Amino acid sequence: MRDSRGAEFDDFVRTRSVTLLRVAYLLTGDRNAAEDLLQEVLEQVYVRWRRVRTTPEAYARKALVNRAANRWRRRARRPERALAEHDGVRQDHADDVATREGIVAALRTLPPRQRATVVLRYLEDLSVTDVAAALGCSEGAVKSNTSRGLARLRESLAGSGLVLSSSTIPGSPR
Repeated sequence: MRDSRGAEFDDFVRTRSVTLLRVAYLLTGDRNAAEDLLQEVLEQVYVRWRRVRTTPEAYARKALVNRAANRWRRRARRPERALAEHDGVRQDHADDVATREGIVAALRTLPPRQRATVVLRYLEDLSVTDVAAALGCSEGAVKSNTSRGLARLRESLAGSGLVLSSSTIPGSPR
């Protein structure tokens, strides 16, 4: 028989892991790295379950952002080397897949804080207050980073040939 911590945690993982994996993917830009990142964070949440069980999703999101930032810092110090044919992008000719790939690629060009604010604010649909709490910064910083991030996304997407309407990118001026 499982203890209550295990049952509550299992319910949390069952109901929120898909959403948290999407956040991790958008923060890292790589499915395998996102799965590893989420696994690390879920281990951390489990260990601290008694303290975080009232707000586990908020805690997990903040941990995802912090751990992703740590990975960016490590990678900045030690650049990755391409694995030739294994790093190639597999092209799918479906419009929605191409659009998604373009958006994810554009997200990768953003600095970590701007990427985190755009992902949490618009793709996770969090309020400015919740994003500020997750990132440990002021609401003004969230608004500023979001505005700059969206502007860079539009610029990057326009440069790649993807043209998105203002209704496609949340927060776009109409």
